[in-house]
Amino acid sequence: MRNLLTFIAIFCTAMTFAQDQNGSISGKILDKEMNEEPLPFANVQIAGSTQGTTTDFDGLFELTNVAPGTYTLVISFVGYETLELTDVVVEAGKVTEVNTSLGAGSVSLDEVVVTTTVRRDSETALLLDQKKAVEIKESIGAQQLTKIGVSDAATATTKISGVTSSEGSGDVFIRGLGDRYLSTTLNGLPIPSDDVDRKNIDLGLFPTRVIQNVGVSKTYSVENYADQASGTVDVSSRELVGDQEFSVRVRGGANTNVISDGVAGNFKVSPMQNETTLGFYNQNNLTFNNMLDQTWNTQETSAPFNGSVAVSAGKKIGEKLKLFFTGSQSISHQYREGIFKLYDQNFLDDSLNDVTEYRKNVTTSGLFDATYAFNYNNKIKFNTLLINTINDQVYEAGRDGTGLIFEETNPGEGFSQFIRDQNLKQTRLWVTQLSGSHPLFEKNQIDWAVGYNRVDADEPNRIRNEVNFMMDSVQLGRTGGFQQSKRLQKIGDDEYNARIKDVFTIKDEENTQISIALGGSFRYKERNFLSQVYGVEEAFLSAVTPTSIDDLSSVFVRNNFVNELLDFNIQPVDSYDADLQSIAAFTTFNLGINKWNFNLGVRYQDDDLKVAYDVGNVPGRIGENDKAYQNLYPSFNVKYSLSENSAIRFATSRTITLPEFKEIAPFEYVSPTGLITRGNPELEASTNYNYDLKWEYFPSSSQLLSLAAFYKEIENPINRVITRGASGIFSYFNTSDRAEVYGLEFESRIDLLKSEEELAGYDLGLNLNATRMWHTQDLREIRTEDGSRIIRTFRYKGKTETGLQGAADWILNSTLNFEAKSENPFTAALTANYSSDKIFSLGGAPLNQDLSETEYNDEIIEKGFVTLDLVLGKRLGDHWNVQFRGLNLLNPDIKRTQLVRPGNTGIESDKTVRSYTNGSVFSLGVQYTF
Repeated sequence: MRNLLTFIAIFCTAMTFAQDQNGSISGKILDKEMNEEPLPFANVQIAGSTQGTTTDFDGLFELTNVAPGTYTLVISFVGYETLELTDVVVEAGKVTEVNTSLGAGSVSLDEVVVTTTVRRDSETALLLDQKKAVEIKESIGAQQLTKIGVSDAATATTKISGVTSSEGSGDVFIRGLGDRYLSTTLNGLPIPSDDVDRKNIDLGLFPTRVIQNVGVSKTYSVENYADQASGTVDVSSRELVGDQEFSVRVRGGANTNVISDGVAGNFKVSPMQNETTLGFYNQNNLTFNNMLDQTWNTQETSAPFNGSVAVSAGKKIGEKLKLFFTGSQSISHQYREGIFKLYDQNFLDDSLNDVTEYRKNVTTSGLFDATYAFNYNNKIKFNTLLINTINDQVYEAGRDGTGLIFEETNPGEGFSQFIRDQNLKQTRLWVTQLSGSHPLFEKNQIDWAVGYNRVDADEPNRIRNEVNFMMDSVQLGRTGGFQQSKRLQKIGDDEYNARIKDVFTIKDEENTQISIALGGSFRYKERNFLSQVYGVEEAFLSAVTPTSIDDLSSVFVRNNFVNELLDFNIQPVDSYDADLQSIAAFTTFNLGINKWNFNLGVRYQDDDLKVAYDVGNVPGRIGENDKAYQNLYPSFNVKYSLSENSAIRFATSRTITLPEFKEIAPFEYVSPTGLITRGNPELEASTNYNYDLKWEYFPSSSQLLSLAAFYKEIENPINRVITRGASGIFSYFNTSDRAEVYGLEFESRIDLLKSEEELAGYDLGLNLNATRMWHTQDLREIRTEDGSRIIRTFRYKGKTETGLQGAADWILNSTLNFEAKSENPFTAALTANYSSDKIFSLGGAPLNQDLSETEYNDEIIEKGFVTLDLVLGKRLGDHWNVQFRGLNLLNPDIKRTQLVRPGNTGIESDKTVRSYTNGSVFSLGVQYTF
């Protein structure tokens, strides 16, 4: 159809100019790297003149009123090769037709001169996708991520306007809405979580080297799952670009916190490191047997420096098959120092002034991709991704002798408290996907994909010690039977998913496009979770006495159990089995008339969520939840093109936020600090209404200015809350009838300096985005029918409304890019990010509402901070690249604070309840490309 339109356009042009003295040049430019799809906005220039144009959305171009003669035609697109077509003859009153392809690899045309070869995942190509899209979306590609020193997908998302991450939870927030309001996909198919406490997988598990680009769709499309409110994060995996690739990269560096203050010579790791080989953990013994057969003391590791090695290889076989593989392993070390405080009803319960954390992370990844293209719009793609990560953590607090745990000892005894928590978590993710795109008929295109995911997230042997000590006296903790414990936790997720979409093109003309899409999706996700705790109890107080807090293992010996000084205390297994089945069908109608484009869609989605649990903190232990939701989820998108380079977009939709497995399974997870997070079986889904208005202007193929306004209304929102009357316990509740989030987003990508020369001069570009948000929610209070008694309330201290958990008033991201052009260019990128204060957890009301002015827990605030990164790069000849990274240069204090009224004096003060620094990271990387 498009070839026919091209012929008609050329024929009409020829007829129009048949009587003129001059001729014209017309044709079509195809995208060689996208299987010969049309390449919009490519530059077509007559060499040595100012006469030129750009291709339209269908790859068509036309140069009119060209004097008869022989010319050289220069065709270029940023990030692609430049083609010079010589001996292009123009005759009076005739049309010269030029049809060719542009790509990143070499070509075999005699008329073409290849001057550059670079990757397709460029910032310019992604801006083009953003410009073409009907919905509101933004992306960042691997080229830009490498320039600014981003090492993983989680950090990549924060370079997009309106996106930030939480240091406290590790969650990604889009427009103030976090984990439960997002949807995460890989190549358009969902992937499961690696963490019992999260809905979405940790995007930090995806290293930049396996990423082609990361896209954030901030408006809902009926093709995607409706379980989202703020957007969908889609990670596109890498594939071969060009004809072949083979490169090796090595990087080494250090964290300033690790190499300072003598930490490097005494960097602590857990005993599980003795069973770790080449980045993989294999437990040689049952956790219970490890009570006696494995030490309880920390170990040390030598040379705690950061490093990575990566290999990428790809080959095009024939004209249709492309194979690509990339594998890597990285090791990083981190050391934190800070404080931890816990206030319950305005009284200090726990106080630890010297919290230290040692973290060692080893990530091993491998990606294989095979793409077979029958022709430009008919292909099959297979990709599989394996990521194995080991996170070893040693947490200590109270070594300075000032540690206070309220329920442990009386102050008069002179004891202080010491806590050590050692844990190794191994996460193994395996994703396998098969997808295809095929033309069934002339005006019919079908896209499909199927996938299988497997996640194993295990904590096979967590070691916990809580002791009291003073001077040379060490005493095992008194409260409860599990202060000295080893425990295991296992998560196994299996997921099968599929999607299909069939697009019928009814009309495809220059000023009118009409199409209808039909499709559906399927998702079945199953989780098996268990937790087992093995504790040690003394027969009587001080039945055994460790020699020091650094040799607690000396008392956990077989003789002390034989002599009945110690005994095992085995907790029944906590477990839950859960499954989610989601079946959906959707349809969209798209109408393009001149400058307008209307897209109306509706999705029917049937979600069935079941959780069967057996946990000790629930009376009777056993219970079951079955929550089913069937709804229609419409979306409406309008785009109006003000000009060739600017447009206004409007979008509105209705979506749902389903409760998660961990939110409705009443299992209690205890953090190293002793904070407990418990699920709530009474939790229900939220309903979301979304509205967006955005103006975009593209001054050139590499520049962008945009301004957006958005509004979201959430019925029955879900928030993390400090529960009433339970010290240190967090849970999830529908805290409000209604919440609102609205704001403004500004984004700019500007060329401050732009050299016209290919191999000389300087480029200086500025990427700046800013988001200002306002957010509020009412606080729910449920009373008996006569209003005389409160059943449940989230109001306290006279508060009837508050902000939304996780929402920041301000988000700022900026990158300054510099390049000194030459055959061996030098690049520099300075990146700054800022997110203002946000609520980490809502406060809790007292059990007795008469005491709501004094005995409450106020909300915990995660304070805002600035990060600054510097990346310098230099090419050395045809094969070598060197890059220096300085990350987190400012090394800011990361804090959580809470308003506290000590002693019910009526005077509130802002107390720091958690603080630490992450340290700056400096590294040098060398890459050799064959």
